[in-house]
Amino acid sequence: MDKVLIVGPSWVGDMVMAQTLFKLLKSQHPEVRIDVLAPAWTFSLLNRMPEVTQPIEIPFAHGELKLKARYALGKALKKEKYDQAIILPNSFKAALIPWFANIPKRTGWRGEFRYGVLNDVRQLDKTRYGLMIEQFMALGLPADAPLPAPYPYPSFATSSSSQEAVLKKLNPIWRGKPILGIAAGAEFGPAKRWPEKYYAEVAKQKLAQGWDVWLFGSAKDKPVTDAIMNLTDHACENLAGRPVLAETIDLLSLVTGLITNDSGLMHVASALKKPVVAIYGSTSPKFTPPLDDKATILKLDLPCQPCFKRECPLKHHQCMQDLTPASVLAAISMWQV
Repeated sequence: MDKVLIVGPSWVGDMVMAQTLFKLLKSQHPEVRIDVLAPAWTFSLLNRMPEVTQPIEIPFAHGELKLKARYALGKALKKEKYDQAIILPNSFKAALIPWFANIPKRTGWRGEFRYGVLNDVRQLDKTRYGLMIEQFMALGLPADAPLPAPYPYPSFATSSSSQEAVLKKLNPIWRGKPILGIAAGAEFGPAKRWPEKYYAEVAKQKLAQGWDVWLFGSAKDKPVTDAIMNLTDHACENLAGRPVLAETIDLLSLVTGLITNDSGLMHVASALKKPVVAIYGSTSPKFTPPLDDKATILKLDLPCQPCFKRECPLKHHQCMQDLTPASVLAAISMWQV
């Protein structure tokens, strides 16, 4: 194997976890060239992964078909003469570009109507590959081959120059004290979110102990972070929507630790080897846990968990409402400061 094209996922956390596959391929074939076809916004993540030779932009919005444009991109990639394509998303359209590129081996899980566009079709056994990273890594190995042990977890590096640049640009509150990072949003939906008032309670406790508190998130998370700001008398640093993803990575590299819902930033912080308190409600750590030994997972064990719904179907959100700030503060107390 000399040259592989990976069709990458379109979510922050999933792309972070895809590094397990890239590391596996490099361990099996040290000289392999790995190109990743993905949305341009993921390049901030891919550029932190030394295993990736080149990110290639897929210029379509999530869910768009744009058949002619996919055909043109596939034909343009044909000249690269890839030995294999590994398609991580399970959709039909995700497999089209490698097919148009006439890549001789096109590997992926069976997914939706993908016979033909894939010629190395795998049948997913979720009892064997329960974790997302296991499902990713299995596609980089011959069918039914054992996964490596231990797993090659994601790992990001950052530089002092990039840290200094983002600090100069955004000038967040930083007094040389410990910094509590909070990622209170969740792109998937409100069922994954711990209540803002609970995050605010934790923030107030740490502020009283002399910590600084930075709130992370996208522009879509502003209503959540604004609520926390109001509940803490605006004593936190509200970074939601201000830094681009590359700058967010550098800022997260400066925090003492992060408390977060099951979110993309949870996986970024874990890849930076930061202590994480990960709060699970509607989703399950049995599928997408934080991939670092320093992480603490907090969840209840209610009969309705996990539901994997965007909003609580029972309207009570008990899986999050009954998980108290005291339990999060106890987990933070274990961090080495």
